[in-house]
Amino acid sequence: MTVTTKMFKKIAKVVAPPPDLNVSDWADLYRRLSSESSSEPGQWRTDRAPYQREIMNAVNDPEVDTIAIMSSAQVGKTELILNTIGYFVDYDPSPIMVMQPTVDMAKTFSKDRLAPMLRDSPALKGKISDSKSRDSGNTMLHKSFSGGHVTMVGANSPSGLASRPIRILLADEVDRFPASAGTEGDPITLAEKRTTTFWNKKKIFVSTPTVKGVSRIEMAFMNSTQEHWYLPCPSCKEYQPLRWGQIKFDGVLMACKHCGSLHNEFEWKSSKGKWVSESPDSNKSIRGFHLNELVSPWKRWDEIIKDFKVAKEGGPEMLKAWVNTSLGETWEEEGEQLDEDALVKRREDYGCDIPKKVKVLTASVDVQGDRLECEVVGWGAGKESWGIEYRRFYGDPAEPAVWNELDNFLSRTWFKEDQTGIKISCTCIDSGGHYTTEVYRFCKKREHRRIFAIKGQGGDGVPLVGRMTRTKREKCALFIIGVDGGKELVMSRLKKDFEGPGYCHYPRQADKGYDEEYFRGITSEKRVVRIHKGRPKIEWIKKGGVNNEPLDLRNYATAALELLNPNLDDVQPTKRKPKRKYGVVSKGIT
Repeated sequence: MTVTTKMFKKIAKVVAPPPDLNVSDWADLYRRLSSESSSEPGQWRTDRAPYQREIMNAVNDPEVDTIAIMSSAQVGKTELILNTIGYFVDYDPSPIMVMQPTVDMAKTFSKDRLAPMLRDSPALKGKISDSKSRDSGNTMLHKSFSGGHVTMVGANSPSGLASRPIRILLADEVDRFPASAGTEGDPITLAEKRTTTFWNKKKIFVSTPTVKGVSRIEMAFMNSTQEHWYLPCPSCKEYQPLRWGQIKFDGVLMACKHCGSLHNEFEWKSSKGKWVSESPDSNKSIRGFHLNELVSPWKRWDEIIKDFKVAKEGGPEMLKAWVNTSLGETWEEEGEQLDEDALVKRREDYGCDIPKKVKVLTASVDVQGDRLECEVVGWGAGKESWGIEYRRFYGDPAEPAVWNELDNFLSRTWFKEDQTGIKISCTCIDSGGHYTTEVYRFCKKREHRRIFAIKGQGGDGVPLVGRMTRTKREKCALFIIGVDGGKELVMSRLKKDFEGPGYCHYPRQADKGYDEEYFRGITSEKRVVRIHKGRPKIEWIKKGGVNNEPLDLRNYATAALELLNPNLDDVQPTKRKPKRKYGVVSKGIT
């Protein structure tokens, strides 16, 4: 069949996008959701979550060059990024950069989110060549198309950020970005420099927030129009945002802040909403949007209430995560310094080596010039912890004698009242001092016992336990430990006042090593926020004249648990009867 010019024009009229198309219109016409990345596969419908329309269309506003989305989870923020990419690939070809916190996360985004959209949305099919095809010029992290490209980078990669000019910058989860991309400086600043040659540039920053005062997305939002999604009260019709403080658990209702009437979730959400700026005098070129899970069509209010109750019972770190991911709000720390006297009074009599609730033991070792310091920590359900023993082994770390003492100690079995024995499941030894080679050699021979070398790394966005590498000479397994994040975790657990998930127990027995000096050490640092090169930065400041090894060791023992990653709700230690050997009763070893 021959296609005539008249027929071609008729086909093109149906297929080609209409003029003056904006991002939300494009998504409604051409975006298809994939089954592996969406619970609602099929044609995209902006009306499913109507608050998304204005956010997407702000991308097309010539007066707006920056958009900040401070958001909870479960509101479709990743789909906003994908729709923006699809629009510029199909309708307004441009060079695009997508930033993720790490290179690995950028690869995951490309494989699990971008690739399915390119495959399943007919308007995008064929626009970008398959990276597997010969001479396609495309890789997992770089997709070329006529008139532009999509480059995906990790904020931890200076080479990716210093590549080519870009018009569209999409930065996802900016609060998880490291403070510096290698040694090159702030990753967002590096990326923004790539947009300077474009008069029509667009910069979109998206994230769930973290800690008040240092949150990148909070700073961007506070410098914007600060818009919130308002809905009218079903009774008095007064518009207002959905606030957690107005939620009533009984009946799962929300009270109107104007007339006080109570209505359920579906009554509130059935009305037409609108974005309202709470900073009308702000710079109109920077639009900021705040979203929480209360407005989401994918999360019911009764689920949010259940999540809150679990988080409240789980301790400060779980409540912090809930505030960040459910309310889309920053977490404000309560108090910066722990009371060492209160921790001393917390000590209790275990009655045996380890209490019955302990299911896993981890250990940590710090190397000093004249000694090795070690702590053994027991862990139970909900990561409730028990200090088991704190020991110092004096001697020259350059000589084998002190290491032999440590090896014997780490080989011990600790027993409960019923003779159940538990051995240490994982040990982290700090290799960052003057005896790095000795640490590597000790750990290399004992990796089968999960005795690993670690190296601490400070800074925001560094995970508590990073990926394993192998040292060049000794071929020893080495893990990078995010010490700042670990300290925050330890401190939040020490602040917990009631037994249960996250609570820290300590023994009263004098021979276990938990004396007043230990508690001075574990409370030896405080968290402060300082301005560094114009940006707020969290720093840990040590009190003078106090050793901070107890804090470091609890940090490393916590990292050992995360590295081990046991299911503490299921782990059951093995019980064995005492055995006779050479006429002496010896305790069974598990």
